[in-house]
Amino acid sequence: PLQASLSVSFVPQGRMRQAALRPLGARQGLTRLRHASAAPRRLCPGGVLASASLVGSALAMLQRRQATGTALARWRCRALMATRRAAKTKTKAEVEEDTFNLEPASGTRDFFPEEMRQQRWLFDRFRQTATSYGFQEYDAPVLEKVELYERKAGEEITEQMYNFKDKEGAAVTLRPEMTPSLARMVLQLMRAETGAIAAVLPLKWYSIPQCWRFETTQRGRKREHYQWNMDIVGVAGVTAEVELLSAVVAFFESVGITSKDIGLKINSRKVLGAVLQKAGVPEESFAETCVIIDKLDKIGADAVQKELGDKVGLALEVANTIVAATTAKTLDEFAELAGVGESEEVLELRKLFEFAEDYGFADWLQFDASVVRGLAYYTGVVFEGFDRAGVLRAVCGGGRYDKLLQLYGSKSEVPCVGFGFGDCVIMELLKDRKVWPSLPATVDFVVAAYNADMQGKAMNVARRLRLAGKSVDVYPEVARKVKKAFRYADKVGAAKIAFVAPDEWENGLVRIKDLRCAEDTPPELKQVDVPLDKLS
Repeated sequence: PLQASLSVSFVPQGRMRQAALRPLGARQGLTRLRHASAAPRRLCPGGVLASASLVGSALAMLQRRQATGTALARWRCRALMATRRAAKTKTKAEVEEDTFNLEPASGTRDFFPEEMRQQRWLFDRFRQTATSYGFQEYDAPVLEKVELYERKAGEEITEQMYNFKDKEGAAVTLRPEMTPSLARMVLQLMRAETGAIAAVLPLKWYSIPQCWRFETTQRGRKREHYQWNMDIVGVAGVTAEVELLSAVVAFFESVGITSKDIGLKINSRKVLGAVLQKAGVPEESFAETCVIIDKLDKIGADAVQKELGDKVGLALEVANTIVAATTAKTLDEFAELAGVGESEEVLELRKLFEFAEDYGFADWLQFDASVVRGLAYYTGVVFEGFDRAGVLRAVCGGGRYDKLLQLYGSKSEVPCVGFGFGDCVIMELLKDRKVWPSLPATVDFVVAAYNADMQGKAMNVARRLRLAGKSVDVYPEVARKVKKAFRYADKVGAAKIAFVAPDEWENGLVRIKDLRCAEDTPPELKQVDVPLDKLS
């Protein structure tokens, strides 16, 4: 705003008797003019005070100029607001051009230290469960050949791959799942002349690979995820399935999940295969039929019946029978609806439930004829973990895949069974059940030097403690202000702090204070001087 004002000054006698005007603050100028206009005309040494009329004229001019300044200030304010509004209405492209997007790629995650601690906690539970069942850990490249996953059975997974041509022109993909990699590795152990596996059977392997699928992201499902896998190679009977199901239950129990939270749906593709065989469906159409039936929850019964007719060539009556059988709630009901009675396939499934009863986890299991799993390579028992609250989608899943290795060159079937367990959905489950842990940072010791001369000595103490197997954080400043060092130790979660000071060092000692002891701990135990040679 305009801050110019006027003031009256004295002019020498003999010159033009008028007020000389000069800039002043608006309030100051008005005050002086009003005061001058109210005062009587009087003579002053060296000059004559301007007349009251002249003062009045100056006052009027000042008031007009002040009004003009106010209007100008308002105009400037409006212009500034309009400019700011225009800045806020930048296009999305302009905003993206001005700023760098710090978010990770869609469907992927960053793991900050706290989240990394939680991930390690979860993975440790995976590993503890697997090793307690006698499994060994393995791994494979995250980059695989595309042909490993192209089984031509209408699977969604072939449409969800992050695939591309590498710089040598090879068709490769980020692995969407681990089972084909496992099959490839097992075949490397197979003797070409006999087809026998050159290893002690059964193979009991587990892994926690990162997998990639380009699909719609939702709660519990990302485009990248880690998946706990456990597989058994070389066991043809359902004892292998029972062992894996027991491991799944053991893991859930280890993280505070009960059978009231999670259930395991069980079915057998062998039973469904008997139904299809009775209906005259050719064996080569079996896998594709299972993939279509797996879409029942997504597209509905009518659409499934139509696909069975259009893609597999089933008669409408046969398609109706198959879909109706998948609604059965018990194994007995399914056998009756499907017309397979007490077939070998049904008896095998009954045996699985009997073993689960003996093992002690039958309360986790339930028969569900609609579970067939969406991957073409499953051949026998299939299972799926589900949230009994109905909030989350499938928590885990697996089954038998005896024919998979034949797709990659095996001369005969190799009995295999396994499961996959994604990390995203289990994290959501644990959060919902209030058992997802809070894991603050911790360290055994913070070592602090009293002054700059002691910093090298503090590093020596830190090395001794690390050699003793302790985790140690060296305080980066001198600790003349003890409270500051204490605050740092508390923030990094230190259990103890070691002060390296001249007096104690001359006597070969380091003062150690326990920061996490109980309040009633005697003072002589809260703080002790420890000899250097006792640190390691």
